[in-house]
Amino acid sequence: MHNDPIIVVGGGFAGLTTVLALSNQRPRPPLLLIEPKNQFIFLPLLYELLSGEMKTWEVAPSYDSLLQGRRIPHLDDRVTSIDTSQRSLKTSRGQTISYSQLVLATGSEPDDFGIPGVKEHAMKFHSLADLPPLKDCIHSLRNQAQEGALVIVGAGATGVELACKLSDMLEPAATIHLVELGDSVLPRSKAFNREQAQRALDQRGVKRHLNTRVSSVSASSVQLICDDLPISLNYEGLIWTAGTKPVLPTLSPTPTFQRGLLSVDEGLRLTTDPNVVALGDVASHNDADSPWPRSAQSALQQGAAAARTIQAIRMEQAIPDFHFQDLGEMLSLGIGDASITGMGLTLAGPLAYRLRRLTYLARMPGLSLGLRSACAWLVDS
Repeated sequence: MHNDPIIVVGGGFAGLTTVLALSNQRPRPPLLLIEPKNQFIFLPLLYELLSGEMKTWEVAPSYDSLLQGRRIPHLDDRVTSIDTSQRSLKTSRGQTISYSQLVLATGSEPDDFGIPGVKEHAMKFHSLADLPPLKDCIHSLRNQAQEGALVIVGAGATGVELACKLSDMLEPAATIHLVELGDSVLPRSKAFNREQAQRALDQRGVKRHLNTRVSSVSASSVQLICDDLPISLNYEGLIWTAGTKPVLPTLSPTPTFQRGLLSVDEGLRLTTDPNVVALGDVASHNDADSPWPRSAQSALQQGAAAARTIQAIRMEQAIPDFHFQDLGEMLSLGIGDASITGMGLTLAGPLAYRLRRLTYLARMPGLSLGLRSACAWLVDS
């Protein structure tokens, strides 16, 4: 089956990094990237695209530009089912394609946890398609006669970064409400970044509702429960950032799952099939003491490791273990503001904002040196 291509399903950070790394191997294996979208989305910079601080070509380059000259076929289709016993998959357009090895990097989508009204009434912030309705909401708030309210549910990195950015964009047209089920914002973040975020939220007057859960959402209000007491909060817009769930095609035979994710070994292979590698938001390994973070940084590292794993499989060599290396954390905390912990420093403010942009642009998978230089020049300007 070595004549069949290595198929990478999903073109996010993990999948794109994997297929680019595989294209550099010698001898070069046959490859196929299956990704329904035509543009790669650099999610950590989506905030800057919303605010107009960056352009679409910087944050969402086309796969054609990223794969140019690399002889990597890109099939813009969606995989619906995979038969690992036959090493074949089916797509939404009815194609059946065989593979030698398979990389599953299909990512995640927002999880509404079955809460009534979320799916129908909440906006999301997870893709390019989520920007137009949010921009319409911003425009409406700016043009109404009285101050409005914008609710963000979930005080992880996405919720906090959005709260700061939107506060700068909307002040004084709207009050931002940040709703969090836990007892603090950014519960998994570095202490310095958490302190800077709290400072940024305080400066912008963002109202925090901690230890508060959403019971239901309607077209103009959200029902909350805090200390067993019901609260009704009217809004002009509500953004849901309270969690994600993996997006997976149907797999047969059924693999082993762990915490709702595909169970993989230390080499990123499915525990039930050594010819399938699973990465990023769809995969989990059995080390509960040090779980791999579900972040762009982790996905980039897993993509490079997956290419090494597949090469070892094809050459019948020992499979190298994946070890995540924490390179630090960067947060956008408003227009022209950011916080960084890592790379041997702690830094906040405009310089951190500029360094964050440059660092992310330098990590863009497959981005040409010329395009990186152009981006750097724009930041310096």
